[in-house]
Amino acid sequence: MLFISHDLAVVEYICDRVIVLYLGRIMEVAPSADLYARPQHPYTRALLSAIPSPDPDARRDRQILKGDIPSPANPPSGCVFRTRCPKALDACASTVPELREVAPGHFKACIRDDLN
Repeated sequence: MLFISHDLAVVEYICDRVIVLYLGRIMEVAPSADLYARPQHPYTRALLSAIPSPDPDARRDRQILKGDIPSPANPPSGCVFRTRCPKALDACASTVPELREVAPGHFKACIRDDLN
């Protein structure tokens, strides 16, 4: 069964595997427990930081993305997330990152190997 949602709090409990998309491109794929415990892509980290906490007093390390969402009809060159990525390098503008395995069953589309 395929479950499509923007509610990542629900996705964690319903899905065995999660695919994170940005502008129609896959950014990360992993088993749910692994993705929520060890996100590897900056976009996934930002999305997970936006999940509301049931404890209003809990401190959170919220990652607010800057910039405007690019047009899906005219996406940026290279990595489509690079214009909003806090970890983007100059090479991100010219390189379309391949989806590659970074842990058993865990894949990310990012040229940065130093982000764990």
